[in-house]
Amino acid sequence: MTRFLLIVPFLLCASGASAQQQPGHDACARDVTRFCRAVMNNGDQAVLACLKQNRTRLSKGCDKVLTDHGQ
Repeated sequence: MTRFLLIVPFLLCASGASAQQQPGHDACARDVTRFCRAVMNNGDQAVLACLKQNRTRLSKGCDKVLTDHGQ
């Protein structure tokens, strides 16, 4: 789970303040744990690909974060 703390900012390509990054983390943390635990140590792109593969199963908040960031 601590690895995920580093993943979301990279996935979202956030260059703003960390306060802007936190909502994305909160929105997707549960989904990553639930659907992508097996690939968490395989790098950011693997987690992003996993989230995309599970798009229909993601929470509305996480889906919105991905959509808002062009994913």
